[in-house]
Amino acid sequence: MLSRTADNLYWLTRYVERADCLARILDVSQRLSYTPVTYGGSTNEWASAVLTAGCEEEFVARYGPLEEAKEEDVVSFLAFETENSSSIRNCFEVARTNARSVRTALTSEMWDVINSAWIELQNFPNRALTRDELARFLAFVKETSLRFDGATFRTMLRNDAYWFARSGAQLERADNTARILDVKYHVLLPEKERVGGPLDYFQWASILRSVSALTAFHWVYRDSVKPWLVADLLILNRQMPRSLAACYEQLARNLDDIAGVYGRQGPSQRLARSMQARLTNRTIEDIFQTGLHEFISEFISDNNKLGAEITEQYLT
Repeated sequence: MLSRTADNLYWLTRYVERADCLARILDVSQRLSYTPVTYGGSTNEWASAVLTAGCEEEFVARYGPLEEAKEEDVVSFLAFETENSSSIRNCFEVARTNARSVRTALTSEMWDVINSAWIELQNFPNRALTRDELARFLAFVKETSLRFDGATFRTMLRNDAYWFARSGAQLERADNTARILDVKYHVLLPEKERVGGPLDYFQWASILRSVSALTAFHWVYRDSVKPWLVADLLILNRQMPRSLAACYEQLARNLDDIAGVYGRQGPSQRLARSMQARLTNRTIEDIFQTGLHEFISEFISDNNKLGAEITEQYLT
């Protein structure tokens, strides 16, 4: 396979996954903005949305101080802003461009999902959305991601094209889950609010809903929502598809399959297996003892290094 083709497949799935994550970030921010004052008063949920998306500098340059972030500005910036390269609109545009470049490497079902999503995106107004319109838009983005993921899984041959596509999706998903956890634990909860209080419970439950994990949480733990249990589910539990452990189990396997096709292991395979082993051998008690923020910061840094290794080894 040409490196250009592998690169387009890899980034196609990354941008679809990124659009899905941004929709989920906006969804949970909207939910948290409805928090009754009896649960603890106002929070900085819209500023946290920008931090989670990793777009702080661009947002501040355009809209001013982050602590004064307003709902309409954050929604516009993360959903529709053409000058924000990671906005949902731009994610779909780049994904469609990549899909067109490798049209013959995709199944017809995958192309139909991306192309129809781009066409439908044009029907959403280029203005401030009402809350009902925003809810419909976010549902459309999440549904598109699910349809594309399903089409990829159910219709692609298990070959190098599939493994590059899935590697991009898993790498992006791991990054997104880590950022959501980090921002919640260190930014979203007001300083005067106690961990485990009613506001904290409401926020963690909203985070679980944002990654479609609230039902799974109760199935696994059969307990009330507690921060360390949520962290355990989203970091170490391999049964949870969006957990860091599950993402790296799949990522290491996909990279090994690619190495098998081309007959040579490399830095990306070694780093992926190292990170997988690190997640397998840790406990949530160890992670909280050394610091959740420190653990996640190191993970995000290593996850970015793996992306660079994949690019260097296969995509350039």
